[in-house]
Amino acid sequence: MGDVDIAGVYLPMLLVLMIATYVLYLPLNRLLIHLHFYRLVWHRALFNVALYAVLLCAVDFLCRSLMQ
Repeated sequence: MGDVDIAGVYLPMLLVLMIATYVLYLPLNRLLIHLHFYRLVWHRALFNVALYAVLLCAVDFLCRSLMQ
């Protein structure tokens, strides 16, 4: 995976994946808040970072499998 050309501006692929992951993370976070899921979580900030990391790995895996 290299760089992505957006209107003449080269962006690292990781940055594009991180932005796409954040767009997926926001509605999922709202859903978890609505379901009162965070009552079961010991440390909310740590859980959010771990959730974002898992989503980023999933998005990266999906993009890599689609490119082959």
